[in-house]
Amino acid sequence: MTSSEFAAFVGIDWGDQKHSVCLQADGVESEHELPQRAAEIEAWASELRTRFGGRAVAICLEQSRGPLIYALLKYEFLVLFPVNPKQATRYREALYPSGSKDDPVDARLLCRFVVNYHRQLRAWRPDDESTRLLRLLSEDRRHFVDQRTAHKNQLRQRLKEFFPLVLELAGPRLEKEWFLRLLIKYPSHAELRRAAPRTLQRLLPKRRRVPEDEPGDPRIAKIRTAVPLVTDPAIVKAGRLAVIELARLILELNQSIAAYDAELATELARHPEADLFLSFPGAGPSLAPRLVAAFGTDRQRYSTAQDLQQLSGIAPVMIRSGKSCTVRRRRACPKFLRQTFHEYADHSRKKSLWAGAYYRMLRSHGMRHHAALRSLAFKWERVIFRCWKSRTPYSETKYLQQLRLQHSPLVQYLDASLSCDTA
Repeated sequence: MTSSEFAAFVGIDWGDQKHSVCLQADGVESEHELPQRAAEIEAWASELRTRFGGRAVAICLEQSRGPLIYALLKYEFLVLFPVNPKQATRYREALYPSGSKDDPVDARLLCRFVVNYHRQLRAWRPDDESTRLLRLLSEDRRHFVDQRTAHKNQLRQRLKEFFPLVLELAGPRLEKEWFLRLLIKYPSHAELRRAAPRTLQRLLPKRRRVPEDEPGDPRIAKIRTAVPLVTDPAIVKAGRLAVIELARLILELNQSIAAYDAELATELARHPEADLFLSFPGAGPSLAPRLVAAFGTDRQRYSTAQDLQQLSGIAPVMIRSGKSCTVRRRRACPKFLRQTFHEYADHSRKKSLWAGAYYRMLRSHGMRHHAALRSLAFKWERVIFRCWKSRTPYSETKYLQQLRLQHSPLVQYLDASLSCDTA
């Protein structure tokens, strides 16, 4: 939109209880405070609608989510321009190099920023309800997964300190339900050794292959003969209590994550883009909703694949000054979006022939693991964008055929992989 299409420009420096607001209309600025209350926000928006006859009003603020921006979403005449806090900070420092900061001044600067640079800014166009729900559910699920990982690391460290025997029984996955229930019932070495063999047989997972001539379960025999690492009562008492509580927390998080998985599966099945994104190799029940949320249903959201590559942070940035020129990883980006494509690239290399070959090619050239994954994600974003734009499900066979027709350098790595599989 051009400046003539906006009846007014607003800069908001948001706060927890109240917001500093600067409004510019017809070249005149006015400032006031807006409390974070539903009735006050409703009255302010209604006043803007009446004053400017329902014409578009540009609003610049330093957030892309939160109570204020969620409240403003319901007013269709408000065009939101969320900016990165770093942009606003650099703009303020350019005009106030002393480092001074004040909320009304920040609101005024945001207002002038959107007046002068709204053509270079991206107006926020919210996705449809189904896509936004998938995004929020996926982000919340990831938050609980991160919590579980943190608790698992704490649990592993505590068990290493005074009860390493049980780690040998669990293996790498400490979130297994049987293991957590075993810990809650027997949270120390001495208690586990005193457990009845029949009880242990019931709590431990069944072994897949049991030799016919084997006299008993070697795991139970190992428990019976194991020597405790620590016998200090203070360490054992503190450790057993921590182990019980951590095991309970992880059990609860397992239930929460399972509930999110069920809700995500239900919502993904209802989404109109589900079949398209499930066609990509490696896009399972956790990553497919995140890919759907990254693209959405609005085909005008990204004009080119480069828009998505830059927004997601997968595309690198070039820094050129004089004779020096460096390329480095992009840091100013939505971290969850970047993580989505990074994780998808890692999963896809195990499911897609060309993705695995491309990853091996980069690694053979000396590229590190995460750099190779970012490069693979860069290529996947172009592929997914093309399929999304044309509403065409992905076909691995067609893509491999195109690589061979174009004599891609990947062909030799593909052939090597296929010959190894045949052998």
